[in-house]
Amino acid sequence: MTQPPAPDHRTVRDAAAGIVVLAGANFVAITTEVLPVGVLPQLARGVGVSEATAGLLVTVYAFVVAALAVPLTLATRRLPRKGLLLATLGVYVASNVVVALAPTFAVVAAARTLGGIGHAVFFSVSIAYAARLVGPLHTGRALTLVTGGGTLGFVLGVPLGTSLGDAVGWRWSFAVLAAVCLVTALLVARLLPAVVAPPTGRRAPSPERRAGTTRLVAVATTNTAVFAGQYTVYTYISLLLLATGLGESLVGPALLVFGAVGLVGLWAAGRFLDRRPRDLTVITLAVVVGSLVVVGLTLPAVVPVLLASCAWLAAFGALPATFQAAALRTRGAGADVVGAVVNSTANLGIGVGAAVGSVVVAAAGPAVLSLVGAGVVTVALGVVLVARGAFPAQPDRPAG
Repeated sequence: MTQPPAPDHRTVRDAAAGIVVLAGANFVAITTEVLPVGVLPQLARGVGVSEATAGLLVTVYAFVVAALAVPLTLATRRLPRKGLLLATLGVYVASNVVVALAPTFAVVAAARTLGGIGHAVFFSVSIAYAARLVGPLHTGRALTLVTGGGTLGFVLGVPLGTSLGDAVGWRWSFAVLAAVCLVTALLVARLLPAVVAPPTGRRAPSPERRAGTTRLVAVATTNTAVFAGQYTVYTYISLLLLATGLGESLVGPALLVFGAVGLVGLWAAGRFLDRRPRDLTVITLAVVVGSLVVVGLTLPAVVPVLLASCAWLAAFGALPATFQAAALRTRGAGADVVGAVVNSTANLGIGVGAAVGSVVVAAAGPAVLSLVGAGVVTVALGVVLVARGAFPAQPDRPAG
């Protein structure tokens, strides 16, 4: 029987159909995770809880992912990769349907927990899947294109869901999202090429693998801090926008603009991630820090807040693909385990950030929230500046 070509000899163009449907799956995954951010005020009123309490739905989801990403990835490592992705999309469908019908906050939280279980597996497998569809020389570009689907979740998914929720009710936002998840699953079943599951035998770690593990720990720790700082603020961005005097009907359009500028960061990732990854990482983190400081210092003035938010979210658009590629290039573990680590640590950061944000916004308001987020991302920037081995100037030559 003729063997399929090895992934190292594939190009992004050869794997185009698979990259496109993986991007679509990332779109529904990110929209599912973040949609409560856009409809936070309406959802809170709908189930009779405070906005700070409703924001903890992001924490619940993220902590489930953080806790289960690695163990579930290891437990499912013998299963066909494509079938596993389809199963996770089915979980997204079920989770969104239950949220749309939920009579109480407890049922919403349970449904979000279910979604988090699916998410724990989805991104762990998706990151490795994208890398296997192409060779190492194209890993950064492939991850950028797949991550573009997640960025479109911010650009279109969350803003459109927010506007739909404002127009006809937040439950319809989740119901429509469930339908989109179902259509995406059908497209994945039809168009995504199968890849071979990785070998599961254990081998003694080589000195190179041990050094790679050290680099992976540095990347994972920094990834946690980046997402913690980001979601300390972003979870409550609708409240931040309302504090400038914008009406609820304008939150959806504002999020649409913020999502669109995230494409600038995604473009930068696509251009520089396979050439100058360290410069890309340092510059984008510095822009995030500076922009969040401006937001905190100028709130509630609407124009500077909106402009600084555009710069903040444009820069952040580059970071998910940047850290995914950095983690894979450490060679600290197999691709699926690396994907699980990135998935777990990002969601640990999201959960911590949302929880910290809940406390800060209740006690001190959104202006302080932005400054706290900037402080946490500054810590991540400091680690990148010090850990040159984990964040090398050239992707194919990690420093010692």
